Amino acid sequence: MMRVLPTMNLLAAAALLAGCASLSPDFERPALPVHSTLGNAATDSAVDGSDVPLLGWRDFAQGPQLPALIALALDNNRDLRVAVLSIERARALYGVERANLFPSIAATGQGSRSRTPQGVNATGSGNGNGQVTSQFSAQLGLSSYELDFFGRVRSLNDVALQEYLRVTENQRSVQLTLVAEVSNAWLTLAADQQRLQLAQETLASRQTSYALTERIFALGATSGLVLAQNQTTVDSARLEVASITSLVARDRNALDALVGSSVPAALLPANAAPQPAASILLAVPADLSSRVLLQRPDVVAAEYSLRGAYASIGAARAAFFPSISLTASVGTGSNALSGLFESGSGSWSFIPQIRLPIFDAGRNRSNLEVAEANQGIAVAQYEKVVQTAFREVADAFADRATLTQRLAAQTSLLEATQRTFNLSDARFKAGVDDYLTVLDAQRSLYAAQQTLIGLQLAEQTNRITLYKVLGGG
Repeated sequence: MMRVLPTMNLLAAAALLAGCASLSPDFERPALPVHSTLGNAATDSAVDGSDVPLLGWRDFAQGPQLPALIALALDNNRDLRVAVLSIERARALYGVERANLFPSIAATGQGSRSRTPQGVNATGSGNGNGQVTSQFSAQLGLSSYELDFFGRVRSLNDVALQEYLRVTENQRSVQLTLVAEVSNAWLTLAADQQRLQLAQETLASRQTSYALTERIFALGATSGLVLAQNQTTVDSARLEVASITSLVARDRNALDALVGSSVPAALLPANAAPQPAASILLAVPADLSSRVLLQRPDVVAAEYSLRGAYASIGAARAAFFPSISLTASVGTGSNALSGLFESGSGSWSFIPQIRLPIFDAGRNRSNLEVAEANQGIAVAQYEKVVQTAFREVADAFADRATLTQRLAAQTSLLEATQRTFNLSDARFKAGVDDYLTVLDAQRSLYAAQQTLIGLQLAEQTNRITLYKVLGGG
């Protein structure tokens, strides 16, 4: 058994010698194929993206309802569950690939007992005697462990690692998208509930006006035309209420689907105008550096894919060089179980093997060309992801630049249409104008009120969009 130690030392030395080189090209992040800033023009004083911190959704979402709703969605949403399970799978696959870096050592024990039939010996001649033989062995060894002199195994391990990291970023992307979608769905439901409340109030007002007109008509103080015109306003308001009621129900269904369960009534928005987004998003620097895009999960995931493509080239290059594998074992053997560990029963074997590619009909060359082409594809995909991210952020900034002006203009317009309606209604009651003037003012007022609700929703949605497209920062 004293021979076991030198042999194990030899195996350990072989493991330490493995992996002395890497043929993977050095990774270089492609230059960003966009303007240096996220504003309208490039400047030398851009704010570095690394200075912009990531903002957690608990800091972003405000109020008692929306944060609780987002937490519920993160627990129940099926897309997020799939993303989390994909991480577990990628981590396991990485563990499988990483195990190839180390020798696999196994202990085996074997025993056999056989009888040679009477009249047959080992040479096949008969001697008239049967024979029973026994053999027992115990071994500790490794099988076909590759000495990674040219980095093939480590390159494949790096490919698996980059895939695991990419899937992890995909999970962050799914979570970020889920937070944005739940917030948008909640805001949309709140806005439609406001529209429904406005439509119901408008219907009640028009029904009151119609009842008054009907009494005036019965007294002969107005014409049937005015009564019929009044009836059209009531019917259009009823139609609007029914339509928006259906829309609110659809909003509820969409919110339930995103959350992954029925949303409790306590987490639904009230009729008051919600303000769920953090005001910090209103002060985004106009000259923010485009490097802030590098923290977006989809951009980070694309970079990991590109790194994996670089590692694949290293594995393809290593296939052109010799590969050395070791098979070795130490143990004992005996014809009797009681003598298995006695002195002189030790055994060992050491079987190195070298494989040198000579002719493979261009297989290795083709594999290298495939790896290099995949690396080129990964570069193009990375650049496209960056360009898409830049466009999304630029669009969000463009909307944000005019939203304040649009809200102020719409608020002023609403006040003007309200005054117009009040004056036209008073002039009609005084007999100065006909009812068509009141109808036009009434429709304009209702449209202005609906538009203001839509702009308020757009302003809040823009905050959420900025949060998402900036990668949570």
